[in-house]
Amino acid sequence: MVARINTVAFAGVDVVKVDVQVQMASGLPAFSVVGLPDKAVAESRDRVRAALTAMGLSLPPKRIVVNLAPADLSKEGSHFDLPIALGLLVAMNVLPGDEMLEYSVLGELALDGRIMPVSGVLAAALDASARSLGLICPQEQGGEAAWAEAIEILAPQSLLSLINHFKGAQVLSAPEPAINSSDNQDLDLRDIKGQNAAKRALEVAAAGGHNLLMVGPPGAGKSMLAQRLPGILPPLEPAEALEISLIHSVAGTLEGGELLRRRPFRDPHHSASLPALAGGGLKAKPGEISLAHLGVLFLDELPEFGRATLEALRQPLETGRVAIARANAHVTYPARVQLVAAMNPCRCGYFGDPSAACSRTPRCAADYQAKISGPLYDRMDIYMDVPAVKMQDLSLPPPSEGSEAVAQRVAGARRIQRERYAGQPEEKRPRSNAEVDGKLLEEVATPDSEGQQLLLQAAERLRLTGRGYHRVLRVARTLADLDGSAELRRPHIAEALSYRRLPPGREL
Repeated sequence: MVARINTVAFAGVDVVKVDVQVQMASGLPAFSVVGLPDKAVAESRDRVRAALTAMGLSLPPKRIVVNLAPADLSKEGSHFDLPIALGLLVAMNVLPGDEMLEYSVLGELALDGRIMPVSGVLAAALDASARSLGLICPQEQGGEAAWAEAIEILAPQSLLSLINHFKGAQVLSAPEPAINSSDNQDLDLRDIKGQNAAKRALEVAAAGGHNLLMVGPPGAGKSMLAQRLPGILPPLEPAEALEISLIHSVAGTLEGGELLRRRPFRDPHHSASLPALAGGGLKAKPGEISLAHLGVLFLDELPEFGRATLEALRQPLETGRVAIARANAHVTYPARVQLVAAMNPCRCGYFGDPSAACSRTPRCAADYQAKISGPLYDRMDIYMDVPAVKMQDLSLPPPSEGSEAVAQRVAGARRIQRERYAGQPEEKRPRSNAEVDGKLLEEVATPDSEGQQLLLQAAERLRLTGRGYHRVLRVARTLADLDGSAELRRPHIAEALSYRRLPPGREL
């Protein structure tokens, strides 16, 4: 007899069906796991044996073989513990085999029989719903799994309580969907005094989902501005919250099994490696750019990041996804982010300041900014020079307009964009102006005659690339949406062009 249990493996955010097959045969006592298991899966033998012993059960003195099919797929993670344990209990006639086939199972076992949290429960629940199966998962992640529609979910605390449920001695209640209830107030734009031009650029970036580069001396408020961007972005749609939470579930960063309700804001340190930022590593996990999907990726001290690390962001910024190719894995993660970066104009940080002149001007600025390649600069929709804050500005009272008022204008512009693109096919429908491309961009962002003339003159003078030309049109379209204008006029083009300036000291 071969006992079978349904479980899953993960290839990025995609789920692959895995069939756990358990056979007990006569022969010398042995316990082997086959089917390309990694170290964590191979060690499940000891965890499963200890968990059964904690309940007063012992494995029979037989040759036990556990096969994880398909055998040519690499199996990673500790979530195979519970399927293997249930397969053994079915083979020992402790649990009914037919009933167990109605569930997809995942969970890690502690030595005392408790079922510990694992990554990927939300993805497994959605897969189980698509396959018309129930789901057995750890108790702490029942609220995460409950977001899958129309499936039976069992979230036991321990292996013993799960056995008692199937024996009829205990009834496991269905978990309720859980959502992150954090009520921390976002940082407010009222905290920033002065910097009105930078605040305007931040509002435009939020309204259209545009990439933003801020350049200025230390202490000018670049990081403060970036940290307040999530507070003016529109709230997540339910489908977006599920999409973001799915990535964090696979990465194992979904705390308490609660779905995220705020747009991610990721700010990795400049010492972050390429796999940490773009994704990869031994198990091809999502990187910071995927964990910031539909949110903000903030790179402070941009030139201090490794050159190869920054260049790896170029393709994801264009395509909205990152493909990780390894010898043993080829996975794709979503990576539709709004990139916000900050940097000093030179290494000492005071280029152009007569009171703190650098002895190596302008070579200091040129060498420092050369660390950022031209193609990466070209992917920035908005460049904003953030000057040092004047002392008299710091003595002024807080500004009357805060994040709430700006967020309302941003929401109005996003509402216009949502209605404009509602007729597009769902798989290609832009979420914001920053995602519009090709023929659709020509339809929605055609300037009037004066604006077109200004754009052509500026494109030749600034030597804009085709990508830069289109980014000017996207920003201008956002500026028109903020004004409530259906047409792109010369003032919109002029302001959009003002955001294409290169940093001081960098030659055109």
